[in-house]
Amino acid sequence: MKPLVYKKAKRVRRLVPVRQRLHVTKGDTVQVVSGDDKGKRGRVLRVHPKTGRVTIEGVNIVKRHRRATQTAEAGIVEFPAPIHHSKAMLIDPKSGEPTRVRRRKDADGTVERIAVKSEPIGPSEAASMRLSSKSSPSMYT
Repeated sequence: MKPLVYKKAKRVRRLVPVRQRLHVTKGDTVQVVSGDDKGKRGRVLRVHPKTGRVTIEGVNIVKRHRRATQTAEAGIVEFPAPIHHSKAMLIDPKSGEPTRVRRRKDADGTVERIAVKSEPIGPSEAASMRLSSKSSPSMYT
């Protein structure tokens, strides 16, 4: 009988993360629609496009026990952790209610975000910079 041979398992390499287009940007006021912090409102502090997560002020507060270093003392630190972007809904500036977002491209190529319940919210700065640089390459010369 032939002895069993155990083959070494191949290492699984991480795939390059795909950047997701998020419907919220830094500085937006959003409301959490599901989870432990459902109903809380806050300002978007940071956007993580590679993981599809956003950090919202006062939402998903976690505690970390920090060791003392030369510059900082030890203690329990509380800070907001990121949540998935699908759990955050943009607040309509006119009515103050959560709303979905639609995108519209103007004639000059800038992208404008539109609240489904009312009127335009304002241009998405990152998208407008990206699109305007494509349309006018002499912008940086």
